[in-house]
Amino acid sequence: MNYIVFDLEWNQCPKGKARENPRMPFEIIEIGAIKLDENRKEIGRFSEMVRPLVYPTLHYRTKEITSLDQNQLRRSRTFCPVVRDFLKWCGDDCKFVTWGNLDLTELQQNMDYYRLANPFPKPLFYCDLQKMFSILYFDGKSRMALEEAVEYLNIPKDIEFHRAFDDTYYTAEVMKKMDFDRVKEYESIDYHRLPSNQKEEVLRHFRTYTKYVSQPFPAREEAFTNKRVTAMRCPKCGLALRKKINWFSSAGNQYLALSVCPVHGAVKGKLRVKKATDNNIFMVKTIKLADENAVAKITERQDQIRRRRKERRVRQKHETDGDS
Repeated sequence: MNYIVFDLEWNQCPKGKARENPRMPFEIIEIGAIKLDENRKEIGRFSEMVRPLVYPTLHYRTKEITSLDQNQLRRSRTFCPVVRDFLKWCGDDCKFVTWGNLDLTELQQNMDYYRLANPFPKPLFYCDLQKMFSILYFDGKSRMALEEAVEYLNIPKDIEFHRAFDDTYYTAEVMKKMDFDRVKEYESIDYHRLPSNQKEEVLRHFRTYTKYVSQPFPAREEAFTNKRVTAMRCPKCGLALRKKINWFSSAGNQYLALSVCPVHGAVKGKLRVKKATDNNIFMVKTIKLADENAVAKITERQDQIRRRRKERRVRQKHETDGDS
């Protein structure tokens, strides 16, 4: 299996969000990629600019960040022939590697716009090197800019950043230098094509946590009536757990829960509500063991929310009594 390290540059509507095409918010204007073998040795390169058709004029921020030449873009090939050549160059047995979680989604959205067949497996697992870098060197939650990671690993900055192939080059250099084998199991799941039914729902067991991705639901109320969404199992032994603190809304689209495994101790659950197409939503659930600090934070967070709700009810009652 080969690794395809790649990066995209894209343009957006120069006349503002109100004038953008909702089927193509971001239009790809450059693809850069490096192919690595299973030992992370470079075996190929791909680099090509793409002539934009939806937003032929570059947004001022795109010009500012990438320094792309508008005239050179106009002389380039359009998206369809470029992406066909790119996918052929990638080959069948490959794993995509990106810095961040946006590039694969944008690539597929552009392919959908031009009605190109999607050749990727479903679900599509890939390596988000930015996330893996955080797991390896930091807390797994923070996200470092690519240039910061390059500096952290003392990689020479021989070329500029913010062009597709240049950022690809640095991403590949980070992948070569970091202890990739320690974190390669922590693959990410692309959400562009969601599970269509219960059978396609994703459940992955990693060394330190379990991740579940649901099929779409019309509303979160319906999702919360589904036992697969709300169930808690120990990420170590798989034992079904009774919740000590039931799911509660922590912040906007995030919910927390707490259970206890008789063998492995406290278990923390996090549910995130994400937007799907056609006004549907889907749920992403992460379950991991919780130390004393994590347990205290969840308990404190629930208490804060309860106090705020109580204060709001009291305030509303006073306002109602004052009006009568």
